Amino acid sequence: MKLWGGRFTKPTNELVDEYTASIRFDQKLAKYDIQGSLAHVNMLAKCEIISKEDAEIIAEGLQAVAKKIEAGEAELTEVNEDIHMNIEKLLIDEVGAVGGKLHTGRSRNDQVALDMRLYLRDALVALSQQLLDVQQALYKQATENLDTILPGYTHLQRAQPVLFAHHMMAYVFMFQRDLDRLADSFKRVNQSPLGAGALAGTSFPIDRHYVAEQLNFDGICDNSLDAVSDRDFVVEFLSNASLVSVHLSRLCEELVQWSSAEFNFVELDDAFCTGSSMMPQKKNPDVAELVRGKTGRVYGHLMGMLTTLKGLPLAYNKDMQEDKEGMFDTVETLQGALALFAPMIETMDIKKDNMYQAVAKDYSNATDLADYLVGKDLPFREAHAVVGQVVLDCINQNKYLLDLSIEEFQNFSPVIEKDIYDVLSPEAVVNARNVAGGTAKNRVEEQIVTAEALFSKSESWIIKRKEQIARIIEK
Repeated sequence: MKLWGGRFTKPTNELVDEYTASIRFDQKLAKYDIQGSLAHVNMLAKCEIISKEDAEIIAEGLQAVAKKIEAGEAELTEVNEDIHMNIEKLLIDEVGAVGGKLHTGRSRNDQVALDMRLYLRDALVALSQQLLDVQQALYKQATENLDTILPGYTHLQRAQPVLFAHHMMAYVFMFQRDLDRLADSFKRVNQSPLGAGALAGTSFPIDRHYVAEQLNFDGICDNSLDAVSDRDFVVEFLSNASLVSVHLSRLCEELVQWSSAEFNFVELDDAFCTGSSMMPQKKNPDVAELVRGKTGRVYGHLMGMLTTLKGLPLAYNKDMQEDKEGMFDTVETLQGALALFAPMIETMDIKKDNMYQAVAKDYSNATDLADYLVGKDLPFREAHAVVGQVVLDCINQNKYLLDLSIEEFQNFSPVIEKDIYDVLSPEAVVNARNVAGGTAKNRVEEQIVTAEALFSKSESWIIKRKEQIARIIEK
């Protein structure tokens, strides 16, 4: 007989048990279910809904169940459907009928919403720490390569030279936005739904705020219907995770390109590459490729969750059981990628000479020739046309701008003087972009200082939230 089976005259079909059971995946919530149950039973005793003696027995029983689950000694079965009913059954087996009092004033609907919020806030803090580690690996490469110049691209065509440090810092700021989004979403995750019951609250004189305080939530969900049916926090996480995946994937694409023989700008450490079963010379950037590939997996979970929710009436519906696997998989996918990413970035070899040679053998300094002519009082559109003709002539002669003699330059414009060679050097082109956020060395150094302050802010937030979560265990 199931714990809810009083009004039924026959057992559920075995196929129904198999199809509807979620214990296969929601057992990941075991720790959080027990944390919530301990807070709930403490509240029941405080409000004199059950006796202190019964509460102590239940609390001790829950701790015993927790140890058995952690040790792999507890049998979690599909017959008991999900982690909540499995733990309640194990508790009753442990302490007897008094264990049945635990569910007083509580539904599985508010219970599962609580467990998911507890799980996700842990995940948000852990992922934030990993993102910070990736940022710091990029920052390290930036500080070590403040004089390294590489081609900057638009449309995957060489556009203008930039500092390699500038390129790395672009990703530092991308990941900072990701960190900020995770931190902002935490406050919406960190609201307690417990006490909402199945949908309308409970007739017992419970104290929802006391439970929230025990679990170190920032507050409670204000509406019981919304509390049990809200999965916005899951959608928001999956959306934020998708953006993290976008940024990881874009950098992976560049690492794959840069490590190819055609670019030869970087070499990834052997520890983060694999070989070919057939071609002995191969060194494949498989980690970067797989991180890039798993982006679609994360997007899929976001689309799946949005689709599940779009037609659901209030309040809880069984469809919402589909909220967990995608969330769990997204957390694990990102954690796996980020754990590899920081050391992969930190250990890659930067081929500075190859980058510089690439910049020296292109026309990415053409804009600076146009700007030079503008400085000689030529309207920009005219200067643009003149430089276009210069570039075309260079292409026809198989030359680059710095290969031209002063006489050849002056064939196109008599205002060009010998100082043009200083203007068109890669170093001069980079340092000419001396605007806030630009690629000039002093501007990149400013970005580095800004990033250091952001790191400090993120570290403080992570420490604060880790301490907040840790206090649950102490209680």
